[in-house]
Amino acid sequence: MLATKQRVKELLERLPDDCSLEDVVYHLYVIQKVEAGLADAEAGKLIPHDVVAAELRRKWAAGSES
Repeated sequence: MLATKQRVKELLERLPDDCSLEDVVYHLYVIQKVEAGLADAEAGKLIPHDVVAAELRRKWAAGSES
């Protein structure tokens, strides 16, 4: 992985010149979350799609009964 400072420099080069600080912070947040997700995937911390789908269907069904 690239050093943090280098990744920030590359991000700043990709963003438009008129970007706001909020834009920069948002993109840094997204990069951090994607990297965390990739690390989780490498560590085997995954939930299979069918398990997630079944849980969502269960929650939606319970919510529609209210």
